[in-house]
Amino acid sequence: MAESGSQPRYHFIIFGASGFTGRFVLEEVARCAGEAREELRWAAAGRSRARLETALTQAAEALGKPELKTEVDIIVADVDDPESLAEMCKQAVIVLNCVGPYRFYGEPVVKACVENGAHCIDISGEPQFLESMQLNYDSQAAEKGVYVVGSCGFDSIPADMGVLYTRDQFKGTLTAVESFLTASMGPEGGCIHDGTWQSAVYGLADSDKLRSLRKKFSHKPLPVVGTRIKRRCALFYSDEIQQYAVPFMGADPSVVKRTQRFLSEEHQESPVQYGAYAGVGGVSSVMKLLFAGLMFFLLVKFSFGRKLLIKVRDFYLMFDVFDVQMEGSSFRFAFYGEGYTEGQDPSQGKPNAKIRTLVQGPEAGYVATPIAMVQAAITILNEPDSLPEKGGVYTPGAAFAKTTLIDRLNKHGIQFSVL
Repeated sequence: MAESGSQPRYHFIIFGASGFTGRFVLEEVARCAGEAREELRWAAAGRSRARLETALTQAAEALGKPELKTEVDIIVADVDDPESLAEMCKQAVIVLNCVGPYRFYGEPVVKACVENGAHCIDISGEPQFLESMQLNYDSQAAEKGVYVVGSCGFDSIPADMGVLYTRDQFKGTLTAVESFLTASMGPEGGCIHDGTWQSAVYGLADSDKLRSLRKKFSHKPLPVVGTRIKRRCALFYSDEIQQYAVPFMGADPSVVKRTQRFLSEEHQESPVQYGAYAGVGGVSSVMKLLFAGLMFFLLVKFSFGRKLLIKVRDFYLMFDVFDVQMEGSSFRFAFYGEGYTEGQDPSQGKPNAKIRTLVQGPEAGYVATPIAMVQAAITILNEPDSLPEKGGVYTPGAAFAKTTLIDRLNKHGIQFSVL
């Protein structure tokens, strides 16, 4: 475990605390510091001491906590400097890694954490990165007693824990779940999570590499319990949410499947089939989506196009309307599950029971994501006996299935409920 030997100096180190997402995580840690079992010792880390000092000053002003400017230590560390990463990780129980895109900057942090005994969580929505970390570091992390838990933000705690919540609330054997994501925008329009945006840009460009990576696991197909879930069209009208919908393009489907594989293979639990979709609105929204989607697919195939897409996003973040967008934005995951009531044989006949659950919360990228990440970190710190028996590279559902993470999220504005 990370706490064996000499006691680490800090419970949490926020790496990338001066970045755009990192500063929101920093504020959330400051808000929730009192929830740790003991007085939380934490630090802010990143490449620039000056930028970290600015981030702490801004957080102190925003939260009315002037002590942050003097009581929170600063650690200078850089992904291009392995020695600095190693020194950072030696001082931490848990590193909260906010430096992305993770496909470019994530692996050195995972490597340093595993080698130096610090647990590591991130908010990546990049399946290629997440699965390559499992392939390359799972065994070593298990030997070291280190937990590496990816996708601990909006990608993909609401979806992954939402499926487990639906399963736990179902009285019988849940066999399939479909989720439908809808979002309410702020008065100034949409607010796109930067990590999700870059994940979509680079992930689509490298889809062939992801397929090649998955072959290296040599996984056997997961058993299908009950009726096989039907695949939906690329664009369809959803009676469930009363609007047009498309398959969800983020990391959620791959993360949920990895969780179900772990629970099936390690705990002999019945795997749940999963389909993920996102609502896009009415006919006018569909037309806009088709045009934007066509331009996106054309640009993402070329290097100059990908750079242009990222620059457009960076330019967008420069405007002050961003805070207005966050205040008025929210997300809503509706889960529609089916299965067999207690005493029914899933191998006989069609499912005979259904359930509907809901996970909803504030703006996804910079409000809900810090909440989810910080509560995941506090869960690791406070509930080590409820984590998997050995260390390794895990999904949120695999790591937190036996913990109180959902209860913690409920208390912080990400609500799970049965409808």
